[in-house]
This record gives sequence, structure tokens and C-alpha cells, in this order.
Amino acid sequence: MNVVFHIDEIEKWTETANNVKNLLKEPKKIAIIVLINGKAIEGYLDPKNQSFIATEGVTFHACNNAMRAYKITKEQLPKNVVVVPSGVLDLIELQSEDYAYIKP
Repeated sequence: MNVVFHIDEIEKWTETANNVKNLLKEPKKIAIIVLINGKAIEGYLDPKNQSFIATEGVTFHACNNAMRAYKITKEQLPKNVVVVPSGVLDLIELQSEDYAYIKP
């Protein structure tokens, strides 16, 4: 099973973190990606989100278009974050690879 969580609103970080943590408690092996774009990209810089970003078993993607718009560089992001050229394109590709789409 595969799932992508989409955050494009800064206030959705906490809700998404709770959803992901609950999903990780399930016995089934699930590939989890969290894609961040729009204003929510600034959440990568918030110290309170760092433990969530470090969650084992979760891959984080950052939209390069949003990074440019909000003047965030790759060097400012946590090391484990994967920068993708376009968040929307990333969502399309992941869904074509059978990732379920969740937007809290």
C-alpha cells in the first residue's frame, strides 16, 4: 500500500502529523510520502515540525516552485527532504503509481 499526504496550508502540518503517526501504528507495511507545496512550504523551517520531518518510514517532498516563491533554499531544508520540480506534477505521478491521495 502507498499513500501521499498533501499539505498546502501551513495550519495543516499538525493534523497531517497526527494522521501519519496513527497510520504508522497499523501492522500493514505502507509507503508514506508527505508532499508540501504552496505557503505550507514554510513549515519546513518551523522548529516544532522537525521531529515529524524526522519520522522514520516517511519520505518528505518539497515543491521547488513553492520554495522559489517563498525564497527557501535546499540548504535550509532538513537533509532528508526530497526537492521535486513541481508539487502538482509529483502528485500526478504518485497517483499514477497507485499512491492513495490524502489531503487533511
